[in-house]
This record gives sequence, C-alpha cells and structure tokens, in this order.
Amino acid sequence: MIELKTTTEIDVLREAGRIVARTLHAVRAHATVGTTLRELDELAHTAITDAGAQPVFLGYRPNWAPTPFPGVICASVNDAIVHGIPNGHRLADGDLVSIDCGARVQGWVGDAAITFSVGTPRPEDTQLTETTEQALADGIAAARPGGRIGDIARAIGVVGRSAGYGIPDTLGGHGVGRDMHEAPFVPNDGAAGRGAPLRPGLVLAIEPMFLAGGRDHIRTAEDGWTVLTGDGSRAAHVEHTIAITEDGPRVLTAL
Repeated sequence: MIELKTTTEIDVLREAGRIVARTLHAVRAHATVGTTLRELDELAHTAITDAGAQPVFLGYRPNWAPTPFPGVICASVNDAIVHGIPNGHRLADGDLVSIDCGARVQGWVGDAAITFSVGTPRPEDTQLTETTEQALADGIAAARPGGRIGDIARAIGVVGRSAGYGIPDTLGGHGVGRDMHEAPFVPNDGAAGRGAPLRPGLVLAIEPMFLAGGRDHIRTAEDGWTVLTGDGSRAAHVEHTIAITEDGPRVLTAL
C-alpha cells in the first residue's frame, strides 16, 4: 500500500531529514585516515540522540536478515555497496566510503547516504562518485507530479549506463514514512512511463548505486548483511529522501 503524506507530516519528515543530513556531515568530517568505522558509528549515535531523534538502523531486522543490524549507520568501504557493518576496520588512504544513515522524529523517518574518498582520492573513484551524484540529481529532477516511478529509474539508469557502470536490479530506492522501507520500490534503471504514479504527498528515498566494474552482479558477505560487488570493483551509493509536491520535488535530507 502506498501512503500519501500530508503537508504537516512532510514537515516532520523534513526535521528527521535535517538531523540525518547533519549527522552525515559530521561523520564525513571525522572520517580521516586511521579512524575506525566503529568510531564513526558512535559519533552518529551521539549526533542523532543529542538532536532528540532515534536511530532507525540500529536493531533493524527485515525478514531476509540473519540478525538485527548492529550499527547506527551502514558503513560500506570500497567493494561494499550497501549495508556494511561499522566494525573495527581502520580507514586507509584512498578508501572509498559510503555512509547510509536514518533517524526517526515523532514517528517519521529520514534516510540518506553519501559516498566520499578518505585522504587522497583516486581519480576513478572521484568520477564514480560524481557520476552517481549526478544520477541522484537527475532522478530527483524527474520526480514530478504526473510522472511515474519509471521516469526516476530511467533518469538514473541513463547516467549510469552511459558511464559504463553496473547497476544491480535488486537494489534501489523506496517509499519512506512511518517505516524506513515502504512501497513503492524505486529501481535505478528502467523504462519511463511505467510503475506507480508520482502524486503529491508521496515520499521516496531515491538512491543510485553504481558499480565501477560495469557488471550488475552482486553477492552478500558472510556477515549476512554487507552487499558486495561481484567482481571486487568499487561502488558508490548516494541517497536523498524527497517529497513529491504540486511544485515538484522537495528534498527532505539536505543540510
């Protein structure tokens, strides 16, 4: 079931989104060479709870997961695409890091992700990240009332395929509201004019994920959570929660 949100509810979703944005900003600033992923997780926990919100990821367990998720953030490094567990890994110069974060305020959820390089960036990682960010911008621009979910998927897919990147078809965006994952699913590739209609009040997480190796194949790590590129190439993942309004898309997770 797809639930449309009221203007008042979207305003609360914006508050949750603002806390997520501030948390991601703080985590990125702290992510230097030698920092552990667990330190970043602890920082995120403090940032969210000090703002009066609740971490959404901590303890989350969908039906496919072997255990509840143990972190406040997903911290995915290099060939990890999403759902990386924040552990004792120390960041090294040149690591490519994706941080996904969610927070709940008054029962409503904000969800966003960023990808960045630690220390000295590799040129190919910079290109991958910038291309994924461009796909996010194009996907948001396509999220206009009167359109369909496929319009977003097409906008994202054109950017990724044109650059020669892989796009896994089982990973993508989703509805957001009282729960972190709601209907509808938002693919990162597909045909325009298809899928659920984009109506004012619809709140979506749009999240391109591109794989540098050009293949769409993925695999799951032994921890049961971390999703890895099938060929060991690096990946980028960026995300915003947006609301469809009469005037176009409203980004809820911007600073």
